[in-house]
Order: sequence, then C-alpha cells, then structure tokens
Amino acid sequence: MIQEQSGREHGETDFNARHVIEALRSGVPSRAVGEYFSEARPAMLRRVQDRLESVRETGRSGGMVFTGRYGEGKTHLLNTVFSMAFAENMAVSCVSLGKETPVDKLHQLYPKIIANTYLPGAAQPGFRRKLEDLTQGSNVSGELLAYAAKEMETDKLYFLLRAFLGTQEEEERYAFLADLEGDFTTGPLIKRSYRRITGSVAKFNQNFSKTKHVFDYFCFISHLFKQLGYNGWVLLFDEAELIGGMGKKARAKSYVEMQRFLKPSPKLEGVFSLFAFSSSYVEDVIDKKKEFENVREVFAEDGDALSAAEASLRAIENAPELAPLTKEEITRILMSIQDFHGKAYGWHPDVSAESIYAATEAGGYLLRTKIRAAIEFFDQLYQYGEAGKTRITELGKETFEEDDTP
Repeated sequence: MIQEQSGREHGETDFNARHVIEALRSGVPSRAVGEYFSEARPAMLRRVQDRLESVRETGRSGGMVFTGRYGEGKTHLLNTVFSMAFAENMAVSCVSLGKETPVDKLHQLYPKIIANTYLPGAAQPGFRRKLEDLTQGSNVSGELLAYAAKEMETDKLYFLLRAFLGTQEEEERYAFLADLEGDFTTGPLIKRSYRRITGSVAKFNQNFSKTKHVFDYFCFISHLFKQLGYNGWVLLFDEAELIGGMGKKARAKSYVEMQRFLKPSPKLEGVFSLFAFSSSYVEDVIDKKKEFENVREVFAEDGDALSAAEASLRAIENAPELAPLTKEEITRILMSIQDFHGKAYGWHPDVSAESIYAATEAGGYLLRTKIRAAIEFFDQLYQYGEAGKTRITELGKETFEEDDTP
C-alpha cells in the first residue's frame, strides 16, 4: 500500500480502481481484475463466449480444456470468463484443484464447489438463502421433487427434499441444508423425518453412497439453478496440472471424472466446465509418466473407464494454448494500469507507452511480473515525481530532458 503524498496534483480516488490495483500489486488473481482487463486473448475468449451462448440457448452441457504457460494469464482468463458468465445470467463456481479439492474424489470436490459458487451479481459465494426460500407446494419445489424422483440414480434427494420442505424442526432443516451443500447426512434421519411428516415409510430404491452417487447432487443443483431462472452454471477449474502430482491410480481416476464434465450426461443441465492446465503438462506428465499406458493398466478390466480416461488425455493433448501476448497487447494492458493507478489515487499520470514498456522490461517475460513492475513504476512517480529515467510535472505529464552524459 503506498502512502498518500503531496506534490502531485490529485483529486478524488476511485476505490474500485484501488481494489484492482491492490489486487494486481499483491499478485493474487481477482475477479475484479478479470472484469476490467479482458481485452487480451480475444480468440480464446470468443471461443469460450460461443460455448457459453450455446449452453444458454440449448441447455446442453459441455466443457473444454485450455493450457497456458506459468504466469501467463490462465487464472486471469478464468476470472474474465467468470465476468462473462455473470453477464449471461449464469451461476459460477471456481476452484483450484489439488489435494484438498481432488477431482478423483467427487464427494470431496462437490462441497468445495458449492462453497465457491456465486449467483449472478453476488459479491459473496453461497445460495443457501435460495434453498431456505423453497416452500412446499410452490412450482419450483414441485418441479424439483419430480426431477429428484425420476432423473436421479438414487432417490435419496427426493426423500430429503420432501422432508426438508415439510419439517419445522430447525435442527433437521439445518442438517438437510448442509446435506445439499455437501455435508452428507444419514439415511435414518431422512427416513425418520419423512415418516413423521407424511405418515409413510421412505423406501430408498438403493442405499446412497457418496463415493458412488454424488454426481446426483451435481445434476440436482444444475436443475435447481435452471428452475431459479438462471441460464446455466459455469464450473471453472484452475491449476488442473496439480493432478500430475497425484499417484498413478488417483491420476487415472481424475481423467475418468473429468469426462463427467467435458462430455456430461444429459442429466447435467446447462453446465459449462473449463479446465486450465499448464502448457508443460503433456511433456511433463502425459509423456514422461506414460499416462496412456498407465490408464490401460489401471482400467484393464473396465472398458468404459478406460475410454473416458483416454478421452480426457486426448482433450489435454489437443487443448488450445494461450498464445504469448504480443508487445501491442502487453502495452495496452500497461496503459490500462496507468489509467487505473490514476483513478485509484486521484492523480493524472500521462506517460508514453514506450516509457511504461521500457520500465517493465527488466521484469522478465511473465505478464504478472510486468504488471507489478508497472505498478511500482507508477508508485514511484506518484510519490517522488520520478522513476528511473522518467520524470513528470506537477500535472503528471512526462517531461523529456536531454541526457548530458557524454
């Protein structure tokens, strides 16, 4: 955080712009940054926009993989897609994959996704209020009950929803809400509540297993969002390359589960999934660890799982890569930094694109380091009126003085 200094003419500050600058300064990816810095990678964004529009218009789910070099904007692009999805009136979930969020264990992944789900326009994650607002006899509740009764692999969610809508017991309501968010409750609690409310016995068509049947929950939530009037649900998976650090069997299972999102069942409604991998994943993991051989070994007796795993591996191999930013694209981003820094601290820097670009060249090729170098450059200009060979006037305009050194 820079200190306010006199000496530069400055006026009112824009706190939204300051939030963007501080997020960029910290190096922590921010949705706000993605919203305002979306001009780069237009080809990739057009491709994603087409997929979002297709999901919105048809309701058919799908997914894709893209890759990018370290520090070259994968997370930034996901944040931009986040804003694009909001503009399409879609719910969005964004998680970084890893040991705590493993794609090979969907029952552990599901609660992480739900905890990081944002409804359009919301600043904070969560949709419990929407669940609490469901009432017995409403059109939405009736549609959800019919869906849970007919479309799920198990009928647990049907009995849970009936019990939730009918109970007046706060502890039960809390347990059922928590279940929908991934803290799975027991069958006996559902059965007791259901029998007390309806006078009938809840007879599950099969016992629910969170490791086997959790995808029912993904499908149910996708249907819920459609019934609530949203145009779909976007799932953003960052740092998917961390799959490569898992054991052989866990990696193989991860590729199988990825297919549930890349080529999903029709029961998953209006969902678009986007996986971000590092560009080196093919060489460092698929080739070096001989992943095609591994999945054939792991799934030697499971042809469906093998086909799914191989399809995911091919999707990663053939994924579009974020092209390195051109000098012109980098310059436009750096000029935007100048504009935001001025708004953030209430001053009016007017430095040429050439001077800004030159000030960031020592930061290396990574976009994030160039951005931080640009912010440091403007910090110094704001505080001291000069940075390196660049000096500005009281009005923030760059001055050009002849170099007297021989």
